[in-house]
Amino acid sequence: MSAKLFKTKGIVLRTVKYGETSLIVTIYTELFGLQSYLVNGVRTATGRSSGKANLFQPAALLDLVVYHKDGRLLNRIREFQWGHLYEQIFQDVTKNAVALFIVELLTHCLKQPEENQPLFQFTEDCLLHLDQAAPTITANLSLFFALHLTHFFGVSPRIVHTKEGSLYFDLVDSVIANTPPLHENYLEGKKASCCAELLKSRQPSELDEIKMNQEMRRQLLQHMEYYFLQHVQEFRPLKSLPVLSAVLH
Repeated sequence: MSAKLFKTKGIVLRTVKYGETSLIVTIYTELFGLQSYLVNGVRTATGRSSGKANLFQPAALLDLVVYHKDGRLLNRIREFQWGHLYEQIFQDVTKNAVALFIVELLTHCLKQPEENQPLFQFTEDCLLHLDQAAPTITANLSLFFALHLTHFFGVSPRIVHTKEGSLYFDLVDSVIANTPPLHENYLEGKKASCCAELLKSRQPSELDEIKMNQEMRRQLLQHMEYYFLQHVQEFRPLKSLPVLSAVLH
């Protein structure tokens, strides 16, 4: 059975040079989830990238016409164009660092090439908000994405506190509550309350209400990496995190 043609949106996750003029591109698609594609003729024989190769930068949002056959490890793209051309993400150092963190975190969580339109739409929405975001929202958006991403992989922290007072975020049992756990892997005080506020926020536009300094953001990002390492199978440390921490700092 031959591959069929489909139209789908996609978020570029990773690009690797192949041969003299081609790329192998890993894309998170709206219709098929995680997919790899061979894209011919987007680089010159001298190794330089043509203008078309610029569309395959990590975090790019594309409209695609693809050949797809279930079970095939490498499909082909027939047509591609910008789904949305960012105004700031590829030029702004801080926003680019946040976008690369979002892309790498998503990549490390995805294991199977299965469709998940709500996850695709959540990631797309975060990137679109990031492109237009004010500095405070930009600074908080990486943590917002990380905490809400846990929902799609079944490891979202539960908020169970019922009274005023100190909060404790149990990083092992995934609970934010008024009482500390019996082990040492938890956050407390302002760190725990900021995580609870981020989880309660429904849209990135709400993030300018959550106040924290740069050092707290840096520490919380490290704690979230630990959280994913504990709860997502075969999760690997994030190469983008030191860069993001330095930029936010």
